[in-house]
Amino acid sequence: MNASPTLLQRKYSRIIEKYAEKANISLCEALDAFYNSKMYRLIDEGVSDIHCMSDEYLVKELQNEIF
Repeated sequence: MNASPTLLQRKYSRIIEKYAEKANISLCEALDAFYNSKMYRLIDEGVSDIHCMSDEYLVKELQNEIF
């Protein structure tokens, strides 16, 4: 399933901001972590409907992937 690019960009920014806050890191570090994550590749390639999950869930998944 392909989501609207505009809506995905807004979702990405919310995930990055929440991840930075929870991990106590800068937005630049969070941005780098997100765009280099497996989760981002799955969303970007439209492999699954993972982008339909809540922001909070995706932040936790990103934390689990990185740690």
